[in-house]
Amino acid sequence: MQTKKAVAAGHICLDITPVFPKGSAGTELSHFLRPGKLTEVEASAIHTGGSVANTGIAMKVLGADVRLIGKVGADAFGDMIRHILDEYGAGGDLIVSEGETTSYTIVIAPPGVDRLFLHCPGANDSFSGEDIPAAALNDIALFHFGYPPLLRRMRENGGAELVRLLKDVKAQGIATSLDLADVDPASDAGKVDWKQLLTDTLPYVDFFVPSYEELCGMLDKPRLAALRARAGDRDLTDVLDPEDDIRPLAEMCIAMGAKAVLLKCGAPGMYLITSTETDKIGRRLELDADAWRDFSRFERSFKIDRVLSGTGAGDTSIAAFLTAVLGGCGPEEALRLASAEGTLCCTAYDAVSGLLPFSKVREKISAGWEKAAR
Repeated sequence: MQTKKAVAAGHICLDITPVFPKGSAGTELSHFLRPGKLTEVEASAIHTGGSVANTGIAMKVLGADVRLIGKVGADAFGDMIRHILDEYGAGGDLIVSEGETTSYTIVIAPPGVDRLFLHCPGANDSFSGEDIPAAALNDIALFHFGYPPLLRRMRENGGAELVRLLKDVKAQGIATSLDLADVDPASDAGKVDWKQLLTDTLPYVDFFVPSYEELCGMLDKPRLAALRARAGDRDLTDVLDPEDDIRPLAEMCIAMGAKAVLLKCGAPGMYLITSTETDKIGRRLELDADAWRDFSRFERSFKIDRVLSGTGAGDTSIAAFLTAVLGGCGPEEALRLASAEGTLCCTAYDAVSGLLPFSKVREKISAGWEKAAR
């Protein structure tokens, strides 16, 4: 039973995912999206999306005591989000903003094909640290913040509001966690100097949990271009080498101040590296600093019989990782549980239906659950 409490704050939206026919698996995305073409789909899957819902609800499902803080509009989509969160006992801290639109995303996710998103930021753009009640931080050990690239107030002015928030939270002895989101170079977020923003922010981040590709685009564009050229028609993550490609980027983040970096590397797996200063992680977490100090490992994903959708898999793996940390797990077990739950997420269209309790996951692993082929 979890005793330490957490907050998951930041970006929240409604995901609307048309379900493609089973026979369409592996078909190129361009086949469905040709101008003038009518593509027949099945009933839509409608779920909450964004870091707050995906990571926060998954943490609840996995047994964590977590409050979800995000902002929606006073509209039909906002009502739907509140209703879904209430089913998990998690809607009480949602902020309803009159006159603003609820954020939504159209997720185009044919089986076996990388997803495409159409996104409206809505009320997320006005979300700031002022929306987080001071009382919400009184008794928590971990504060997770997600998707500042999709939150205008948190990315503008060089991320000053994000730095202020995380600095304040960390000063209270609370462990901090930060996740990113992909940046469209043509958007306002694409004009931000993300390398400088992260340089200013990471000294106040204990657990930095972005995806490899989005982080590489912020910190090392030449490396990203070279990887894309190497990958050709394949997914970029298929050509990543843990030592030559992943570790240098993770070490860069450690040097910038993060205490632990968990890089999500798509279907192949994820990489965890920790600093020599794990004793500086928020004291309320009561982490075993020695066990976490100077650790590094790439964990491959597990084998599953079917993949329905990768939607929310990264957020779910983070949820498992953070829940394991709250429960006192060491780095190796937290990483393994994160990989397992992220894999299981892909067996359902939403972010939580495929998850299993940690006890069941441990049983599967002990029984010889195979790793996916590299």
